[in-house]
Amino acid sequence: MSEDRRGDDVFEELPVMALREVVMFPRSIMPLYVGRDASMKSIEIAQASYSKLIFLVNQHTPEVEKPGTQDLAKVGCVSKVLQRLRLPDGTCKVLFEGVYRARWEELHEDGCTMAKLRRCADTPGQQEEVEALVQTVREALDEYAKTCRKISPDLLMSIKAVKEPGALANTIVPHLKVDYHKKQKVLDEDDVVHRLELTYELLQSEVSLASVEKRIKNRVRVQMERNQREYYLNEQIKAINREMGRDDDPQAEVDEIEQKLKKMDLPEEARSKALTEAHKLRNIPSSAVEYTVVRNYVDWILDLPWNALKETVIDIEKARDILDGDHYGLEKPKERILEYLAVQKLSHGLKGPILCFVGPPGVGKTSLAKSVARATGRDFVRLSLGGVRDEAEIRGHRRTYVGALPGKILQSLKRVKFNNPLFCLDEIDKLSSDYRGDPASALLEVLDPEQNNTFMDHYLELEYDLSKIFFITTANTLHTIPVPLLDRMEVIELNSYLETEKRHIARRFLLPRQIQEHGLKSTNLHVSDNALIEIIRSYTYEAGVRDLERQIAALCRKTAIRLVEENDLDKCVSITRNSLPSLLGVKRYRHDEREVEPRVGVCAGLAWSQRGGEILLVETTLMAGSGHVVTTGQLGEVMTESAKAALSYVRSRADLLGLDPRFHRKIDIHVHVPAGATPKDGPSAGITLATSITSALLGIPVRNDVAMTGEISLRGRVLPIGGLREKLLAARRSGVRKVIIPHDNEKDLKEVPDEVLRDLKIVFVEHVDEVLPQALAATSEEIFSGRGNTQPICRALRLEKHDNQPTQ
Repeated sequence: MSEDRRGDDVFEELPVMALREVVMFPRSIMPLYVGRDASMKSIEIAQASYSKLIFLVNQHTPEVEKPGTQDLAKVGCVSKVLQRLRLPDGTCKVLFEGVYRARWEELHEDGCTMAKLRRCADTPGQQEEVEALVQTVREALDEYAKTCRKISPDLLMSIKAVKEPGALANTIVPHLKVDYHKKQKVLDEDDVVHRLELTYELLQSEVSLASVEKRIKNRVRVQMERNQREYYLNEQIKAINREMGRDDDPQAEVDEIEQKLKKMDLPEEARSKALTEAHKLRNIPSSAVEYTVVRNYVDWILDLPWNALKETVIDIEKARDILDGDHYGLEKPKERILEYLAVQKLSHGLKGPILCFVGPPGVGKTSLAKSVARATGRDFVRLSLGGVRDEAEIRGHRRTYVGALPGKILQSLKRVKFNNPLFCLDEIDKLSSDYRGDPASALLEVLDPEQNNTFMDHYLELEYDLSKIFFITTANTLHTIPVPLLDRMEVIELNSYLETEKRHIARRFLLPRQIQEHGLKSTNLHVSDNALIEIIRSYTYEAGVRDLERQIAALCRKTAIRLVEENDLDKCVSITRNSLPSLLGVKRYRHDEREVEPRVGVCAGLAWSQRGGEILLVETTLMAGSGHVVTTGQLGEVMTESAKAALSYVRSRADLLGLDPRFHRKIDIHVHVPAGATPKDGPSAGITLATSITSALLGIPVRNDVAMTGEISLRGRVLPIGGLREKLLAARRSGVRKVIIPHDNEKDLKEVPDEVLRDLKIVFVEHVDEVLPQALAATSEEIFSGRGNTQPICRALRLEKHDNQPTQ
């Protein structure tokens, strides 16, 4: 029978054999292995017939053993059984030849599956389009033959000899290694044009796939050749090393690394990553740069204390003894630390807060952190953050950079070899940022107890647990610490030391340490208490004790040279207050003292700085003028505004003070604060300025044994201030007997030592009207009636009173 024979209305009945993942086409000869009983019976029936024809049709799902009508494709190929060969295993090898396409109309069982078939006729297209498609398909076939080389030249010539368009497609497709679904789609197509287009798409797809396969094979072949070459050379190196008795065999090192990784207590992610990197070392020459990079990375993973915890024993009494023995004073910070340790002992590892010690330089922030480490049995690690402006200092560098390393956090842990040290981040307020990132932002994860158990370093690119570390940070001020970072810390303030505390520290800690460091005996040097106080007041000016220790060291050096010159190593050198100028030179600092006698317009205020408290004298003088107000002495903006508020208050009380309401138009007021080279600012000098201006206007002297501090409002209210502890110490040092402070600061007296309060009379006020009678050398009636004026310029400012006017 011929494939191009017409006859859509001709029906034939033939046995059916279902094919698995195979599509039979007309004009193709194909051997198939047959094993199913139903298929074997269909073949026998076909061979018994005269025509030896059988209907071969593809089944949609290959796994179905007995396909039904819904499992078979509608279009198949009527084929001729050419030869059948039985195999020893019971199956048959059958050779089929495709004859024509057919579509089954119905199936029924008659000893085997029989199908009523209708021949599929080709639908011709436009001649020009068909001829163009035939030419295009033949060109694609040539390219396919050159690229894939799966078609022999003879077969190619026989295929190209086919003239009929539909038959050309049917002849090409069986030789393509494409999915049987795509072949079935070509077999189903009656339209010759569409069948050729599908054939062309399959050819182009195979050509593209063959090109990709060729590139992959070439690349794999080159890689295999290189690997074989490297393997051969590595084996030669091993043999040479063995012959020469060398121990540094790279492969042996890799074996050792892998054994260590398998034995170490590592997180599974870190172990897997390290083993992968170690495996790379086997394929990298030891002389290559990449070998060093990978080896350093693996070494870092091996050296970090992932789960190595040092045993810590928390003994509260022992910790208290250590803290008290190492530091004098600092009661609040030490109590907070003991509370933290007690909670740690009860909770067995509660995620504690990040403590932040804030205070001026030299008050013992870092040394207190060292004492905490000794009290808890932890290793002490200190990282100075002053001037750090590169985020990589915290998070590390990417491995792509030359000389990349992990951040300082992990570097420090590698050094101590335990994962639970006490980590002191020093000078956290000195962090800065530039184009390399913001290290303060990088610390947000480090100092967050809820996040630092999965800290990610850029170099490792692995999660690292920092939650077992006891973090303590130190700072001189809170103003420069970013708010999100400050929110993660519990601030503990360390105030500046009082003179009495400095004397105790010098006697108990500094002097014995310097005597030992200078090779002296404890009997070689005796420093009196008066000498220590004089050193603190006149030779140092600081909140801490660093400069004090330097001055004590100078005394030890003077003593050492004297003992050596006199050749008497057992001599005791006694240092008194009077002998200090000959040893330390002239006094370096002076503190403002109170006035010897009451003076008009001169009032003593109290100021705070990081170095402690000071007496601040405020001077006011009046001159004939036109109402100008001048402030000098390097006053800051806040203090200048306080002076204006004080003057406005005095003007608002002019009638009560007996002053002409227009007095400010007749005079100029000059307010000056001595020590003009020192900048001064803050609102706490408000009542001092008001008292000084009132004294100058009324001509009433200010008592010389009174000092004051407090902010003033326009209504005359006295508002609370800070730094009361240091201010009261400065008042006591200057010989002041009475101190006027805001009533709201009464609660702050609990932080002031009793020895300071014993020598002072504290007066609490809520309004400036209460301040003036306490500070001015006049009675309340004299102040608020104007009868106390004594100076001519003050008398000129008095409110003229007539007999018919009531006297206030």
